[in-house]
Amino acid sequence: MTRNPDFGLPYFYLGNSYDLQYKQNRKGEADNDANLTKAVESYRTAIAKLKDSTEPRAAEFRKLSYEYLIAVYGSDKLNDFSQAEPVAKELIALEPNEPSNYQALGKLYEDQGQYEEAEAMFRKAIEIKPNDPGTYQLLAGFYNRQGKFEETMEAFRQRANMEPNNPEAWHSMGGYVYEKIFKDKTVSRDNALKYLAMGIEAEDKAIALNADYVEALTFKNLLLRLQANYERNRATQEQLLAEADKYLSRAKAAQAKQAGAPVQAGQKK
Repeated sequence: MTRNPDFGLPYFYLGNSYDLQYKQNRKGEADNDANLTKAVESYRTAIAKLKDSTEPRAAEFRKLSYEYLIAVYGSDKLNDFSQAEPVAKELIALEPNEPSNYQALGKLYEDQGQYEEAEAMFRKAIEIKPNDPGTYQLLAGFYNRQGKFEETMEAFRQRANMEPNNPEAWHSMGGYVYEKIFKDKTVSRDNALKYLAMGIEAEDKAIALNADYVEALTFKNLLLRLQANYERNRATQEQLLAEADKYLSRAKAAQAKQAGAPVQAGQKK
């Protein structure tokens, strides 16, 4: 650092070096924890020195220094919200039109149990960039962690509407429905049937976009089988299970096709 002490980029790399030397399983050991203290000092120095730098990548590395500094103060390392919050707000002030900055602050609030503030930040990211599917996906993840299933699904639906020709966006909805119904035994029959219809509709959209989408075909099969469990009419159950078998066969055929192994008619693997 002595050759050019006003050049900020090396301080970022120095901070990252200390950062990487920290080991979570040695937390509490003085020499290990000291790495984080040194990382903080170096990241802060990098931020200060890169502020007015004319170096081509100065802005990029100043942003990285902020992001890495926030991570050091985060719950996995120093767990110091009182320091992390103002740094995150500084980054927002620096780049007020960058959704990820609001999402970073939202995650900090979430880790502190400040869920209203966290939701506000995830929604602010959407307000900043409403046509970005990723902002809806992160909001869905937040709602899912809070156990708010219907809000999760609505956020996923909004994400899918942003990219209607992406089969994975629709399949994600079906996958979350399956996980909800399969694992949560407190869901009422009426809600289970409503959610299953929602998931099946989403998988249908994914399959319409890609007829050989193995995951969507597989989950359509699984959702139909779950639906059969909730139906009380024997004939309806058998009809659903027969339809599920067809989608399972289609999934196996598509998988074989992708692997380059032909499947004979009527063959089950």
